[in-house]
Amino acid sequence: MTQRIRRRAVPPLLACAAALLASCGGSGSPGKAAPTTPAPTGGSRPAIGIGEQQAAMFVDKRFRDLGVDKVRLVASYDTTRVRFERQIVDNWLAQARKAGAEPFITFGHSRLHPSKLPSVREFRAAFRAFHRRYRDVRVYAPWNEINHASQPTSRSPRRAAEYYNVVKAECPRCTVLAGDVLDQAGMGSYLRAYRRHLDGEPKIWGLHNYGDTNRFRDRGLKELLAAVPGDVWLTETGGLVSFGRSFPFDEQRAARAVRYAIKLARDNERVKRLYLYNWTGAPRGARFDAGFVAPDGTARPAFDALRGALASG
Repeated sequence: MTQRIRRRAVPPLLACAAALLASCGGSGSPGKAAPTTPAPTGGSRPAIGIGEQQAAMFVDKRFRDLGVDKVRLVASYDTTRVRFERQIVDNWLAQARKAGAEPFITFGHSRLHPSKLPSVREFRAAFRAFHRRYRDVRVYAPWNEINHASQPTSRSPRRAAEYYNVVKAECPRCTVLAGDVLDQAGMGSYLRAYRRHLDGEPKIWGLHNYGDTNRFRDRGLKELLAAVPGDVWLTETGGLVSFGRSFPFDEQRAARAVRYAIKLARDNERVKRLYLYNWTGAPRGARFDAGFVAPDGTARPAFDALRGALASG
C-alpha cells in the first residue's frame, strides 16, 4: 500500500484497496439511535462532483463543458507549514475559482511525517492557519478515511472525533462532514467509538464506497445509513480501470461502475452528494487507475457514462 498523499499529485485513495480486496463492512449496532435505511426512491438526484489532485482538470474544456461545480481535494493537515504544499493548494484553489467550482477540502496526514497523529492543539493551530489563508473554502472533512490503517487516526477514533469538533468550533458557518470513513471491515465499531466523542450530532456523514461501486453492491452504504442519522455524501468513489490483480485493465467495467455508483446514490434519498474520483488516469501498468481521461488525453468510456448521467439530471 502506497502513501495516500504524496509529494506529486497522485491518486489520494490507494488506501481504498482494503475495501476492494477484503471483505468490507463491520458489524454491531450503533452507539446511538439511528433511523432505519430508507427504501429506494428512484427519484433522488444528488449533486455530482469530482475529486482530483491535479489542477490541470480545470482548464480541460471537457471538464468545463460538463458543468460540474463541486470539486474535492485531499490536502495535508500541515499544508501552510510546508512550501511545496502551499504551492499545490494555492494553484489548485485558484484554478477551481476560475472554473466557478465550490472547493471541498479533506485533510490527511502530513507528507513529511505520515505516521504522526497531531495533538488537538496542533490540529487546531494548523486548521486556523489554513482557514486564514483560504477564507473562501467553506466545505471541509476534518480527516480523510479516518478508519484506514494508512491514517494515524485509524487507532484513535477519539482523536478523529476531536478534529471534527475543532473544525466545527473554528468555522461554525462552514459545512463540516463527520466520519469520511472507508467501507471496510470494522467500520461500524469504529463509528460507535467515534460518535461517543463528538460535540453534538453531525448533520452530514462522509463515506468512501469503492467496494460497493466496483463490486456492484450496496453493503457499505447500507451499513453507514443504519449506523448514523443525517445526510450522507459519498465523498470518494469511482470506477476502477485497473487495480492490482483483482481488477485488471478494463475501461468498460470502469464505465459500468461509474453508472452503478450514480444509480446507487440516486436510489437512496439520504445521499445528497457524490464525488467521483478521478479526472486524470494513470499510465498503463500502474497499480491504481480510475481516471475519466487517459494519460494521453483520450476520453474513456467512463467519461461518457458521467456525461450521460449529468445530462439526465
